[in-house]
Amino acid sequence: MKIAAALILAALTLPVAAEEIGCATTTWKLIGANHRVCIYAYDDPKISGVTCHVSQARTGGVKGSFGLAEDPSQFSLACRQIGPITLPAKLSEDEIVFSADTSIFFKETDVHRFFDHKRNVLIYMAISRKIIEGAPANAISTVPIQPWGGK
Repeated sequence: MKIAAALILAALTLPVAAEEIGCATTTWKLIGANHRVCIYAYDDPKISGVTCHVSQARTGGVKGSFGLAEDPSQFSLACRQIGPITLPAKLSEDEIVFSADTSIFFKETDVHRFFDHKRNVLIYMAISRKIIEGAPANAISTVPIQPWGGK
C-alpha cells in the first residue's frame, strides 16, 4: 500500500506532460501495434519561450498494445527558443523538466535542464533511467538566450 501511495504521489509531482506531434511506423506487426518512433513537444514549465521536441522509439506487438512492453532507450532531442526567454529569479543547477515512462517497470526518459551562466545558454539533456540501473544513451540540445523581437 505504501508503494502505491508513493507512486501516486510521484505521478502528481511529475513535470509537464507531452503533446504528441506524430508517429512513424518502423516495423509492421501482424498482431498488436506496430513499432513506431513518435515525436513529442514539451514546453519548459519554468522558462517561457523554450520548447523541446523528443523523438522516442515505441515498442509495438501485443505487449506494446497493452502498455506492458519496455521501450528501448533510443531517443533524440532538439530544443529551441520560440519566443522571448525570461529566466526565473532562482533557477536550479540541475532540474528534471520533462519525464516520460518507457516501461511499467520503473523505466523512464528524463530531460534535465542545466544553465551555463558563463555562456548564457540553457542545456537540455535526455537520459534513460531505471530504478536499479540506467542506460548510457543520452542526447543534448542547447538554447542560447537571445533577444526576441526587440525584447
